[in-house]
Amino acid sequence: MSTTSHITSGKRILLAQPRGFCAGVVRAIEVVERALTKYGAPVYVRHEIVHNKRVVADLRAKGAIFVEEVNEIPSGAVAIFSAHGVARSVISAADGRGLDSIDATCPLVAKVHKEGQRYANKGFEVILIGHAGHPEVIGTLGQIDGTVHLVGSVEDAEALKVVDPDKLAYVTQTTLSVDDTKAIIEKLKARFPTINGPDTKDICYATQNRQTAVRELSGKAEVILVIGAKNSSNSNRLREIGEEMNIPSYLIDDATALDPAWLENIKVVGITAGASAPEALVNELIDRLRQLEFNTVETLDGIIENVHFHLPKQLREPRMAS
Repeated sequence: MSTTSHITSGKRILLAQPRGFCAGVVRAIEVVERALTKYGAPVYVRHEIVHNKRVVADLRAKGAIFVEEVNEIPSGAVAIFSAHGVARSVISAADGRGLDSIDATCPLVAKVHKEGQRYANKGFEVILIGHAGHPEVIGTLGQIDGTVHLVGSVEDAEALKVVDPDKLAYVTQTTLSVDDTKAIIEKLKARFPTINGPDTKDICYATQNRQTAVRELSGKAEVILVIGAKNSSNSNRLREIGEEMNIPSYLIDDATALDPAWLENIKVVGITAGASAPEALVNELIDRLRQLEFNTVETLDGIIENVHFHLPKQLREPRMAS
């Protein structure tokens, strides 16, 4: 349902479209659930499978055990790597413990790994545009042989020192959008005109779509509520975009974190959710807002995503003989 820009007398909720789970998150959760069905509990997951407490709690209740490192996993057990991807050293450590490993790395992240390694194999220095310390960045740095420079800002790009300006390539953290990386890439191209880089379509479709939807929401809502984890890169960015559009915006784990004071004299509240946040959390927030007399719910027009990623081969259903 589309909305108009005028504000009616009643209190309204506007839902961003798209919001919530992306295909990589859906796949990662299904990997854990399928592994539990196939192998039985427990299965071990290194790090949070995705950045969301509700998702992790639900999977833990079904028999998943979450650990920080593979040395916490009993020899011979089933080990699952999170959607963010892991360094090769983690895979080697799992093999060394005789673990039955299943890789839930998002295929778009895996594509960045391959792209970076392809450049490294050609003798290029690789620039990774991303946030230091993010699990995806740690994994990508550990997947590419050779020299990799981590650049997180225009200032980093300005200060970067390289051996050969004509043998440079860049890749990006998938949870950054085209808009997030534009200024950095422009600075790199200004300094190193022959730099190689991926097509913008290689940046995560879900990140870009959710950010576009928040900008649309910002033109219609007076306050924006973003459901997502505090350690979720894409969720934090959604809140920041709302603020950049001069709309008070709040990142909350769930409905219990809503402060009614945020909504004083507010008639239109917008809701979106990060790529790791389940729709159940959106519905719970709507129920909470209904208690505050926000009784009309509308979904903005937006992109309908129909992306689907194949499961790892160990978990695919065997084809029936014809």
